[in-house]
Amino acid sequence: MTTKEKMNSTRKTAIVVGTLYLAATVAGVLSVAPITSLLNAPDMLAQVAANESKMIMAVSLEFIMALAVAGVAFMIYPILKQDSDSASKKGLAVWYLGSRITEGALFLVAILARLSLLVLSQEFLKAGSPDASYFQTGGTLLAAASNYGYMLGQSVFCVGAVMLYYLLYQSKRVPRWLSVWGLIGAPLMLAAGFLVLVDGDPSSPLSTALYAPLALQEMVLAIWLIVRGFNSSSK
Repeated sequence: MTTKEKMNSTRKTAIVVGTLYLAATVAGVLSVAPITSLLNAPDMLAQVAANESKMIMAVSLEFIMALAVAGVAFMIYPILKQDSDSASKKGLAVWYLGSRITEGALFLVAILARLSLLVLSQEFLKAGSPDASYFQTGGTLLAAASNYGYMLGQSVFCVGAVMLYYLLYQSKRVPRWLSVWGLIGAPLMLAAGFLVLVDGDPSSPLSTALYAPLALQEMVLAIWLIVRGFNSSSK
């Protein structure tokens, strides 16, 4: 492959990666409000059953996010591997790829739990009040499983983000201020995930403040990649 062909290939990769980042972030953000309103409702099963289309829309957005995050890793991995000039960096690039695959898998587990919750809610309405307590217990367990799956996926994402931005900082494929921004934002988002496990509200002011830096950084990174592409390797 000629130098020009490599540059064209890298440019196309940057556009795809940037687009996938946009899709993952936008889909994830749009899914938070409907999921939170349904799973935190006092009469959760009744609300989920009455808002089937809302639940399906939110789950579909999460599915798009899960596919997009895996796509980012597969698209950017060849560049990370190419820039790795030591065994440790190559291992870190592979570890990053594995973290994004794991993240996507955990999101899919959460999605399956939420779809199961939708089925349970419909059966809850059919059963009537005598058997309601059994359904409510099952609903609580499925809601908890879906939330834990999502939070675990987010935690793995934050660890993977640190690996990615460290490698990008070393290679200078994007401006170093963008990589540093990501290295600062990832631990804050990780803290936000643990906070949600405590207060159960991903939309609380503190959670939003902790999520915001990395979410904004990914939007800036996505636009940068689409408009400017990757820099030449520093090697």
